[in-house]
Amino acid sequence: MTEQFEFTTTEEQTGAVDTSVFGEDTRAEAKQIIARYPESRSALLPMLHLVQSVQGHVSPAGMKFCAEELALSVAEVSAVATFYTMYKRKPCGQHLVSVCTNTMCAVLGGDAIYKALGEHLDVGHEGTAGEPGTEGSITLEHAECLAACDLGPVLQVNYEYYDNQTPEKALELVEALQRGEKPAPTRGPALSDFRGAERQLAGFFDDLDETVTGPSQATETNRGASLAQDRGWTAPSMPDDAELPPLPEKK
Repeated sequence: MTEQFEFTTTEEQTGAVDTSVFGEDTRAEAKQIIARYPESRSALLPMLHLVQSVQGHVSPAGMKFCAEELALSVAEVSAVATFYTMYKRKPCGQHLVSVCTNTMCAVLGGDAIYKALGEHLDVGHEGTAGEPGTEGSITLEHAECLAACDLGPVLQVNYEYYDNQTPEKALELVEALQRGEKPAPTRGPALSDFRGAERQLAGFFDDLDETVTGPSQATETNRGASLAQDRGWTAPSMPDDAELPPLPEKK
């Protein structure tokens, strides 16, 4: 309850909040984000990623900054920031490790991976080992479906995929992160840190070539399409004169 109360602030409570942490460069980038949309309020999601890239979480100052830039109330910003799990209420570590514990991955070993990492880091859900933001600090969370069931169990580091994990492999990965290393993801570009990933989610790619370089597909994902091609399987086509069912009446 305390955490929710701190995050659901009133206009009076946030009136004295200092937003100077967001310097001129950040304010200029905020203007760039807002210019992408016909209605400024539509820029709120990437704006929250922008402030998170600066502070490592969405603070009361971050919410006030978004409210001022978008001509919204702090309550409106808070309602969005508390709805999505991607916006963190407490400062994150250098790396955010998200372990899928939804049904498929859990059955395949996701729960065991999460337990092993939690014991190693001595933290629970959304807990941080190390000083948030410093090199080697890790925030651990369990995540709902990460949309990679064919490669489960999976985890993500700063939203990049590490597929076909085991407790042993996951521990090796996290230990490498703690040493300051950045092991290559199974798919996708080279690993950034959490704040760097948030900057990309805000729409800023400081090195576009590097951030799009890397494999994006897996053999397992394409297996069905490959079998169909090898064996000449095709889906039946729909005749041009096929009779479509009537649209339901509006009530």
